[in-house]
Amino acid sequence: MLIQTVATQPFPDQKPGTSGLRKKVRVFQQAHYLENFVQSIFDTLEIPADAILTVGGDGRFYNKEAIQVIIKMAAANGFAKVLVGQNGILSTPAASNIIRKYGTFGGIILSASHNPGGPDDDFGIKYNTGNGGPAPEKITDAIFANSRQISQYKIVDELPEVDLSSIGITTLDGFEVEVIDSVSDYADLMQSMFDFAAIKRWLAAGHTIKFDAMHAVTGPYAKEVFVNRLGAPVDSLMNCEVSENFGGGHPDPNLTYAEDLVKVAYGAQAPDFSAASDGDGDRNMILGSRFFVTPSDSLALIAANAKLIPAYAQGLSGVARSMPTSGAVDRVAAKLGIACYETPTGWKFFGNLMDAGKVTLCGEESFGTGSDHVREKDGLWAVLCWLNLLAATGESVESLVRKHWQQYGRNVYSRHDYETVPTAHAQAVINHIKQQFASLPGQVFGSYTVNTVDDFSYTDPIDASVSSGQGLRILFVCGSRVVIRLSGTGTEGATIRVYLEAYTEDPAQQHLDAQDALAELITVSNQISQLPQLTGRQQPTVIT
Repeated sequence: MLIQTVATQPFPDQKPGTSGLRKKVRVFQQAHYLENFVQSIFDTLEIPADAILTVGGDGRFYNKEAIQVIIKMAAANGFAKVLVGQNGILSTPAASNIIRKYGTFGGIILSASHNPGGPDDDFGIKYNTGNGGPAPEKITDAIFANSRQISQYKIVDELPEVDLSSIGITTLDGFEVEVIDSVSDYADLMQSMFDFAAIKRWLAAGHTIKFDAMHAVTGPYAKEVFVNRLGAPVDSLMNCEVSENFGGGHPDPNLTYAEDLVKVAYGAQAPDFSAASDGDGDRNMILGSRFFVTPSDSLALIAANAKLIPAYAQGLSGVARSMPTSGAVDRVAAKLGIACYETPTGWKFFGNLMDAGKVTLCGEESFGTGSDHVREKDGLWAVLCWLNLLAATGESVESLVRKHWQQYGRNVYSRHDYETVPTAHAQAVINHIKQQFASLPGQVFGSYTVNTVDDFSYTDPIDASVSSGQGLRILFVCGSRVVIRLSGTGTEGATIRVYLEAYTEDPAQQHLDAQDALAELITVSNQISQLPQLTGRQQPTVIT
């Protein structure tokens, strides 16, 4: 095997964000750009003999070309074998499952998650460690440091292109590439966790579902799980053909971008249950018949009813949520007598807790929910949780949620996203709030009195690592709060996320639309942050 060493120069912008490195496709297509980052990953690792690398992605534009490059570089950097999903397809949770099931050294996942795909849109790459989860900050920081000083990369150019469409093994001088059926591996895992027989009976009794893959990676998985194994009609699925540009859409499962599904769920012939997943399959949106379930409520309700699901029949060790996620699950944990952890945004922060056996379920308000079956959030897993609960209780989605509110109270919650804001304008909002840290406590805004203001910091209870600057919190005396942070998942400008939360035990208030119930808090948030004035944005891009 002839290993070539190619001279290169560093790029200054290869710092991984919350979920790896995300840029426009044309940035990755620059000479040496992809290769530099992949080599920086490999230079960070101590690759043992016989190491196996998992590789796959969400099917977006440039995935297949990038996979071929990564295979050739893996061969040159000492890996003995690469496992690749058929057609280059691996949902993010499926990749985590492959890493864990086959004991691979780690994996490279090619995805920009819920961001648009296509020649003029987004691409992403991240490294997952041997536990199946995203690399922690100490590794991503080292990758970035290596990218700043790289001078060469290694590649085996003579390695022939691998036929990603055919399951099988390609060998060159002892180096192997195996194309695997990751869909079956993932479906087997799901079938081992949930009561498929009960869900099949529920469907056979005439209950209807609609699942929207948004032209993204979960299409093949949905066909196998819902149609082949659960017996749902084929027309229960929509947009399940994987498209390099996600059918020209934005594969983010929320009320704005999953418009096609929302029209069905709120239509005259609304299914009993509707759901969608995102570009790489790790996010989910849950809908009943003309009823939307917030991700925060979804996490809390799954936790409260987990014993109805076979995989969690013995109970939960604990739960965790990201800081911007509502406190609904905290109330469930208190009643169950289990620990509840509040972490920064980013799934990697849950990994240590799960590996240490501290938590079983975890979730983020950004439509991500999961458990310790893998080390990523998992969209289809969340959908199956809900189907299992519907089958076990005989309740509707709306009935389950309203009964939950009656028991625990309602954390009225909403997120307002202001996308592609010029970075300087977004930072001005953050700076304006920080300048008020000393003066805001005690101030009264309408019916709200500010209690404390801070910039969230987290000390990992397992490894004692500290993550600071994780989001600004304005906490009110009544228990309501506003959180404002900049997202790290975009590829241009900045996304300002504003999280609004108010708790009520009053049944008369629990039925209000969230935007109506939060109207005064929204006004107070704008008054404190001066966001409309500093950005010129009078309305959010997306409201969830």
